[in-house]
Amino acid sequence: MRHGIRRTAVCSALAAGMLALTSTAGAVTPTTATISFNCGIYGSGTATLTATQSGTAATINLSTSAIPAPIDVGANSVKSTLTLTNKGTSTVTFTGNSNPAIPAGSPVSTGPLSGTVASGDSLEAKSLKVVVMGITATCNASSTQSPGPFVF
Repeated sequence: MRHGIRRTAVCSALAAGMLALTSTAGAVTPTTATISFNCGIYGSGTATLTATQSGTAATINLSTSAIPAPIDVGANSVKSTLTLTNKGTSTVTFTGNSNPAIPAGSPVSTGPLSGTVASGDSLEAKSLKVVVMGITATCNASSTQSPGPFVF
């Protein structure tokens, strides 16, 4: 009888530990970061990146003052590619063409941009390519991501 109780207690403790690990697995930290971009003739400014993760699928929403909309931009008409470095070596891209309607002169918001991540990836934004109405703006990071890279 004692062995049955002991086994039950050990199994319960292991199950609780696995549940705790499962609930925190797949959580990206930090969830929000800022970075500065230089977009050449299109301007420069800061961007706020918000990341989420579900298993190996991740999304990043981005809003930047670096690129103001030249005219009213309709919803789902901005094509974006965000390139991030993984631990400073390889690159990972997040892409998408989802955006809210953007009034002329307002900052461009885009996302969710979708990408694939692996456990332990440490991603920091390096460049952003935005295509609005056939015009491509390429932006390069002019600061490091703060508070730091997204760790998946």
